[in-house]
Amino acid sequence: MTTTTLPGLIAGTWKIDPTHSEIGFTVRHMMVSKVRGRFREFDATLVVAEDPTQSTAEATIEASSLDTGNQQRDDHIRSADFFDAENHPRFSFRSTAVRPDGDDYVLVGELTLHGVTRTVELELEYNGGRKDPYGNDRVGFSLEGEINRRDFGITIEMPMDGGGVVVGDKVKLEIDAEFTRQGD
Repeated sequence: MTTTTLPGLIAGTWKIDPTHSEIGFTVRHMMVSKVRGRFREFDATLVVAEDPTQSTAEATIEASSLDTGNQQRDDHIRSADFFDAENHPRFSFRSTAVRPDGDDYVLVGELTLHGVTRTVELELEYNGGRKDPYGNDRVGFSLEGEINRRDFGITIEMPMDGGGVVVGDKVKLEIDAEFTRQGD
């Protein structure tokens, strides 16, 4: 068992704990408010290296697990107008780099959404690690970033009378992830 330079973060393989994690987003609605949503089904694996900047992460999200708190809106977002979940049932992320940024890090990777892959950067904050009451090693991270839905082929036009659009182009991503170390 070897430890990285971050307290509690031990080199090895870690799996996300979906019951203690959340993958969410925020997007402008009608130019005056924001709609928040989250995904209920996802998986992620983190392989931590001795040097944390050499670590890797992979994740998948089930598009149909979208939840904004409104069934009609969720069904529309799952439709071909937005996610086209029938033809693109999963989003995926694969890291390509981790670099220091002050006290935190930037996680760079390839995000595939709606059948289109683009490079994204996520601000990554290490929240610490510890053993849980059952003796398992746990660590937590918070990540934030922003994508433009048009970059991923989600180009629905919904103009409003007097200017503006119903759905904004910028989508803020917010992730809180708790991982447990796997036996290596």
